[in-house]
Amino acid sequence: MTARFVAPDMESAAEACAHHATRVLDAALARGGVVTMALSGGGTAKYLFEKMLATGFPWARVHFFWVDERSVPPADAASNYGVAEEHFLRPAGIPPHHVHRIYGELAPDSAAQRYARDISDFFGIDGSGLPRFDLLHLGMGPDAHTASLLPGDPLIEDRERIAAATYAAKFAQWRVTLLPGVLLAASHTVFLAAGVDKQEALRAVLLGDYDPLKYPAQVVARHGADVTWFLDENAAGLLD
Repeated sequence: MTARFVAPDMESAAEACAHHATRVLDAALARGGVVTMALSGGGTAKYLFEKMLATGFPWARVHFFWVDERSVPPADAASNYGVAEEHFLRPAGIPPHHVHRIYGELAPDSAAQRYARDISDFFGIDGSGLPRFDLLHLGMGPDAHTASLLPGDPLIEDRERIAAATYAAKFAQWRVTLLPGVLLAASHTVFLAAGVDKQEALRAVLLGDYDPLKYPAQVVARHGADVTWFLDENAAGLLD
């Protein structure tokens, strides 16, 4: 199932996304057990984090993971974890043992292996299983990439492993990313996208021919179990 919410501006879209996240996670908390959310970085992330914080939800009861990370130390301005820590984790009082970050300061392959092992241990995965996050937060680039799966990356076809290192030539940067099998296994997914530069990619992802090697976000947009898009009017301008 795929749903779409269009707001007048990016902040309104982020606020709607934050409230949707609280509803999903509140239902998960009501079922009991451990509750999990995987976070993304990108240009809209800090706005989402600030709106999440403003809801007053008991975020300290949730375990947080990352969809992807740049190969930089946590104090680097480019660190997805660093942005989340400053704008959400610290002010929300998230317990350290509920924070499961990617160690971007390690060599990329080592960081990916450690992250996959940490996830397997947390979810009790033995062998070839995949984790099932309660909520997955994704963004989308103007080239239709999501997570750190850029157009043409062979990892787009990997449905078996949990995480891997990948070199994003477009950004001249190593990254660690969750792989499509994990993204597809999530119980719920939210995409947050804003800006006129996303129009063409969004139309291709939602309405164009299926070609995930060219438009990686199509993988989750077309095949995710419960996907909701939160968009501003600029991003959604070509969807009607």
